[in-house]
Amino acid sequence: MKEFSVFDIIGPRMVGPSSSHTAGAVRIGLVAHRLLCGEHVKSADIELFGSFAETGFGHGTDRAVLAGILGIEPDDARVRYSVLLAKSEGVEFSVRKNDREPDHPNTTRIHVVSETGREFTLVGASVGGGNIEITEINGMEVSFTGEYPTLIVFYNDEPGVISAVTAVLAEKEYNVAFMKVFRNAKRMDACMVIESDSTVSRDVIGLIREKVKDIKEICVV
Repeated sequence: MKEFSVFDIIGPRMVGPSSSHTAGAVRIGLVAHRLLCGEHVKSADIELFGSFAETGFGHGTDRAVLAGILGIEPDDARVRYSVLLAKSEGVEFSVRKNDREPDHPNTTRIHVVSETGREFTLVGASVGGGNIEITEINGMEVSFTGEYPTLIVFYNDEPGVISAVTAVLAEKEYNVAFMKVFRNAKRMDACMVIESDSTVSRDVIGLIREKVKDIKEICVV
């Protein structure tokens, strides 16, 4: 007999109506927000695919993704008013449907730009029960769920970078739960996704930047 957790019974803490089309959509937007490392969002472009495109507007998926981009959590009542909030904060945004068949029916692509010009494009899917999977950042294939504090490191694919980053984490006593490495090609752009038991602090991020010369970008999501 299958054992059920409390989460299976009552679901995630969220503003409705749908855990997949609302709560999951907010969480994908939050990843985009966190990639900007606390900088104010200047503009956001949201594409909806599959079921998100077909029924998302009725479930408030467009508002949910936008809410996450603004830094609003899934259980915050302001999710419903994200359009008004974005306008009041001077955030330029657009939402459109894309008819291309996605790998997962509840998929969105988000392009965000901060006021200083920091820029990211990510693809994420809401896989049920408020859970998500991020599958692409800036054209690079990745894979993480956001269930753990996640350190994202973009770097030049050179020998010693991975060991240097993990050495700093070990020195500061961070316990790595999962780690994956992605790259476009040998000695080209690469990305480390490090999921840890606790959130990596800004001071430690600064230390990694200082000690590892081949890093292009680093953030916690």
